[in-house]
Amino acid sequence: MFMSEVGCKQVLGCEGVRVVGLISDTHIPKRALCLPQQVFELFAGVDHIIHGGDLVEFAVVDVLEQIAPVLAVCGNMDGVGVGDVLPRLGMFGVFNWKIGVMHDPGAFFGRSQMRALVCEHGFDVFVYGHTHVADIGWEGSTLYINPGSPTVPASVFSRPSVGLLTITPQNIVPQILKF
Repeated sequence: MFMSEVGCKQVLGCEGVRVVGLISDTHIPKRALCLPQQVFELFAGVDHIIHGGDLVEFAVVDVLEQIAPVLAVCGNMDGVGVGDVLPRLGMFGVFNWKIGVMHDPGAFFGRSQMRALVCEHGFDVFVYGHTHVADIGWEGSTLYINPGSPTVPASVFSRPSVGLLTITPQNIVPQILKF
């Protein structure tokens, strides 16, 4: 099931806590043969998964959907069959929070392009990939988060990583999980 912009009452209910797994830059099978087992362990019990692009093959979505519904966007390394199916910009709602995701919103050049997208669409959270560098940053009440890569860390000094968003109607708690 692909998720686009949906209200919390339609899909997620409006009680309790929701956990969203964040993953990006898996590059399967070009740079890695499969998702590491740690991804399945860390995402056990999540309500939804966001993939920030560079899947390379669509089968990654099929595998992740065995855990939870997936919202995925295309990345610069996604070829025909992935880039033609997945949107460049994805968004959905959890409770009263609006989450956006894009693979390459110009992160190497700062947050100016991300800020413009956040402003244009009213995002509370902006998830991105491309850099392979895990990062959490707040600007006012807006969260910017890159989960890094579980298969191709940015350098030999980096560790594979994914992210989690623990969401309630009142707040969002982001985490980067390295393994």
